[in-house]
Amino acid sequence: MTAAVAGREHWDDANAGAGARVMSQGVDTSHKGILYLDDISVSFEGFKALNALSLLIDAGELRCVIGPNGAGKTTMMDVITGKTRPDTGTAFFGQTIDLTRLTEPEIADRGIGRKFQKPTVFQQHTVYENLELAQKADKRVWPTLNARLDARARERIAATLETIKLLPEANRLAGLLSHGQKQWLEIGMLLMQEPQLLLLDEPVAGMTDDETMRSAELFLSLAGNYTLIVVEHDMEFVRKIAHKVTVLHEGSVLAEGSMDDITANEQVIEVFLGR
Repeated sequence: MTAAVAGREHWDDANAGAGARVMSQGVDTSHKGILYLDDISVSFEGFKALNALSLLIDAGELRCVIGPNGAGKTTMMDVITGKTRPDTGTAFFGQTIDLTRLTEPEIADRGIGRKFQKPTVFQQHTVYENLELAQKADKRVWPTLNARLDARARERIAATLETIKLLPEANRLAGLLSHGQKQWLEIGMLLMQEPQLLLLDEPVAGMTDDETMRSAELFLSLAGNYTLIVVEHDMEFVRKIAHKVTVLHEGSVLAEGSMDDITANEQVIEVFLGR
């Protein structure tokens, strides 16, 4: 039995005596875990992008995922978000939501947000308007045209601006922001969707040292209230934020542990250094 399956079948010891099952905005995290990948395999024209991958992520965790090019990191995120269907295996969000049976929009609506490496914002709209457009609401044409911001929506936007440290830029066109600021704005747009799990793909690529440090502070502030999976190549950044690191290699988990554990692992050293 893999850890992911065991996690779904048994209550976490800390919660076993709690009595009532805990629900988190429709996601059952009563066993502590929020994402369960078990024995996931994906092949593309004979190439195994994922090879019996199993992974367990706890609710509120900030998990860093590293690995050389071709290790399966992007394909893993594609499976979680419904872009790619696994050939074998199961993927559950909480105890009951089978991700392999849902479409990409349905998965996003359940509370999984994904940020790609290149920021995508509405360049000709202000920072505030970007967050307004991103809020979780009925996106059909007529309701959108007739939408008015109520007090709660304005409060959410203000709080999000504070979180991503862009309150002073609220009325600035998004196209005029620095690269790092655009990255933070896109994260803010994801937060407006009220996600439970955030997938962040190389979020500090191209940032200045100062922007990278501020991003580390942002991610650490989000952990606990949100679950984050950060895929990153910048090992210094990973060291700043990681409590637990997963190393992928050839579509499987090669190692897991603290950054100190990972950097001392001979198999990991061989994979990264080619020895």
